[in-house]
Amino acid sequence: MSIIIRPIVTEKVTKESEVLNRFGFVVDKKANKVEIKKAVEAAYGVTIVSVNTMNVRPDRSTKYTKSGLISGKTNAYKKAIVQVQEGETIDFYNNI
Repeated sequence: MSIIIRPIVTEKVTKESEVLNRFGFVVDKKANKVEIKKAVEAAYGVTIVSVNTMNVRPDRSTKYTKSGLISGKTNAYKKAIVQVQEGETIDFYNNI
């Protein structure tokens, strides 16, 4: 199983990548920072300065419909923000 599941492409992460050389990834829940660093360096050929991780909790919601109350939730996942060495960059669109 791969450690990197997919890159995160949002406005906030894109701004951080342009200004601070930080890129976001959804990673395996059991992966630690050392494994994430090695996986990103191997996949994209860049030097990683730091790795920050966070566990994102599921969002729960309830909706009132004609057929009654419907409840649902999103999936929980682990997010990693990696900072690349100055002068290097990751191009998601060429490596997918």
